Amino acid sequence: MSENVTLMTFIVLFLPFAGALVAPFLVRRFSHNAAWILALIPAVAFAQFASFLPLVAAGEAVTGGYIWVPSFNLSFSWFLDGLSLTFALLITGIGALIVLYAGGYLKGHPQQGRFLSFLLLFMGAMLGVVVSDSFLMLFVYWELTSITSFLLIGFDHERAASRRAALQALLVTGGGGLALLAGLILIWNISGVTQLSQLMHGGDILRASPLYLVTLVLVLGGAFTKSAQFPFHFWLPNAMEAPTPVSAYLHSATMVKAGVYLLMRLNPVLGDTPAWEILLPLFGGITMLVGAFLAVRQTDLKLMLAYTTVSSLGLLVMLTGFGSPHAIEAAVLYLIAHSLFKGALFMVAGIIDHEAGTRDVTKLGGLRKAMPITFTAVLVSAISMGGLPPMSGFLAKEEIYYALAHNDPRAVLFLGVAIIGNALMFAIAFAVALKPFLGKPVKTPKHAHEGPVLLWLGPTVLAACGLLLALFSGVAHQFLSTPMASAVAGEMRAVEISLLPHIGVPLALSLLTVVLGIIAYKSIAKLRILIASTLQAIGGGPDKGFDCFVALMVKIAFHVTRFIQPGRMEFYVTATFAVLAFALLVPLFVYDELPDMPVWPQDILLHELTFIVIALIGLVAILMSKTRLNAIVALGIQGFSVAVLFLLFGAPDLSFTQFMVETLSVVILTLVMTRLRLSAVDHRSWGQIILDSTIAIACGAGFALMLLKSTQVPFNNNLTDFFNQWSKVIAHGANVVNVIIVDFRGTDTLGEISVVMITGLAILALIRLRAGVRIHPLDDDQGGQEKRA
Repeated sequence: MSENVTLMTFIVLFLPFAGALVAPFLVRRFSHNAAWILALIPAVAFAQFASFLPLVAAGEAVTGGYIWVPSFNLSFSWFLDGLSLTFALLITGIGALIVLYAGGYLKGHPQQGRFLSFLLLFMGAMLGVVVSDSFLMLFVYWELTSITSFLLIGFDHERAASRRAALQALLVTGGGGLALLAGLILIWNISGVTQLSQLMHGGDILRASPLYLVTLVLVLGGAFTKSAQFPFHFWLPNAMEAPTPVSAYLHSATMVKAGVYLLMRLNPVLGDTPAWEILLPLFGGITMLVGAFLAVRQTDLKLMLAYTTVSSLGLLVMLTGFGSPHAIEAAVLYLIAHSLFKGALFMVAGIIDHEAGTRDVTKLGGLRKAMPITFTAVLVSAISMGGLPPMSGFLAKEEIYYALAHNDPRAVLFLGVAIIGNALMFAIAFAVALKPFLGKPVKTPKHAHEGPVLLWLGPTVLAACGLLLALFSGVAHQFLSTPMASAVAGEMRAVEISLLPHIGVPLALSLLTVVLGIIAYKSIAKLRILIASTLQAIGGGPDKGFDCFVALMVKIAFHVTRFIQPGRMEFYVTATFAVLAFALLVPLFVYDELPDMPVWPQDILLHELTFIVIALIGLVAILMSKTRLNAIVALGIQGFSVAVLFLLFGAPDLSFTQFMVETLSVVILTLVMTRLRLSAVDHRSWGQIILDSTIAIACGAGFALMLLKSTQVPFNNNLTDFFNQWSKVIAHGANVVNVIIVDFRGTDTLGEISVVMITGLAILALIRLRAGVRIHPLDDDQGGQEKRA
């Protein structure tokens, strides 16, 4: 790919993040009309991705990027084939309409700029997921979608329900992201590649690996949590607490399909195995039925659509893993159709709520004359969702039944699941489209009227696209469906379905679905009561289970924290040095790495021996001191003696540092002790003294043994030679030690300076303590009684 195309693609991928930075300022300047400007960002990205359609339709892939860490084969790279390009077009195309819709929906909201900023951040993250070639890029963007969706779902953060839904979505999808990370690491370990484009040719290696099943389960954990598969489906309907633009974008056309995208992307390398063809249809089929039945129970328009989204995601997962001819083609067609009609239906639900003041379908009616454009858009979209001609949803439903209509028991089982699920979704589609608009007008909290162009433009365009894709199915298949199906299958798959149905069994199944859907629509009130009573008899579901799990984790964390963080400094110091002694001594004994004991040197000089004796005297003085001030002075004697020894053994720099540290330590500690007015003597019990002494001796012995062992290993001169060779040439310094500190290890030195600064600030705070501030010195009765300054 040329450098210009690479640069343009790179710019397009970062445009949403740039837009997120300027969105608040534009809204402050242009109010809700800033949406027209911000919508240009996804529109430009859409145009750039659309320019790749002829190349991808010809069987090529668009790749590019920049090397990041060559030694680990890590890069910021992208991979655009039929699958990722279709997703990119959906994200940017629908995204542009959602930005406009949000401009009208949140008109006058004081935080509209913040909302549009979050929305563009999410758009950039989702784009990164679908175009990433690098495993690392994929994971980073994957988790970024969880974080940005948390911000969007919890946008109305003053409401407890919004905060709970945001946290729930973050925990579920973020936890799944960690499972995905483990799965990607295993794929890297098995295949030896870090890029998806290279992985597509290594399916046999993965399937033959003994770690295949573990890898599959981890990847499914990431995909199932993201795409709300049973039993992780509960977070998606709860996320309807977010403003409607979020629901229309995140939960119909983008984020919730990230898991489906992942499964489709990895189908060529993880698919075609018994585990794949059992787990995906099983969980997908259960999810489809659960979502469809729970949708019938609802009366809130957004919740009805949310649960049908759960059902649709289950259908997509089931088809992706079914393994029969035309199942992949059916999944591709349904994914595109669903993105269009569900985005439109969610936006219509928001328009009704915005203009009529309620989303309760039982409190709506007769809006057709007041909102004619909205009614047209919702009716066309419902026809597509119901699988009726001449919409793209009809093509998808025909292909679904063509793929599932086989004689074996497995196919019959999942065919029945698809028929029941589609029939219930048919009923919900027309319940959303007809009940609020037909019949006698019902008094609503607001005087209903047609919304502004920013509101109805999005659903109208999406409904029209669903119609045009079916009418010009040949062109759509050439540039979208066939390249996407081929990428998912890992081989050439031509999609040929048109508005002319499959004569025979598939057409009969479609008619059966319509009949069952009409019956369900006519009986939806009775079905709602029946399902509600059944769920009440069953009791709590996964949603309540999530609350119990979180409560259990909080309780465990509380008790663990109370145990390891009791709020007493002496406990922390004791535990720290006990662990340090354990880490130093245990490996030496377990692995038999004890050093050879040195003999007393025969050539030791009198002045050297003198300072050793002075150091020992200082040590004894510390132990025998009756007051803290005496112990501090004695500690300085011991430290200064060691500094002199460093000087005598040819380390003046180290000696000078030791002198400075000891001087500052004695001065600062003395100053602090005189200002804090602590107890002058040590009131520890003998048991506490013995414990502390044992730990101190163990730490000292551990350091001594480790240093002896280190000095007995043959010295490696590589670093010495490197610094001697390059200190003058690269860093222009003759003092090698200084060069190492300020140049080669400059960042480390900066960190040490920062630590000293923070320590100084902490000491200053201690010095300024006044009466009434609690201090925790050594105590006299149970080793921890609090004293007050």
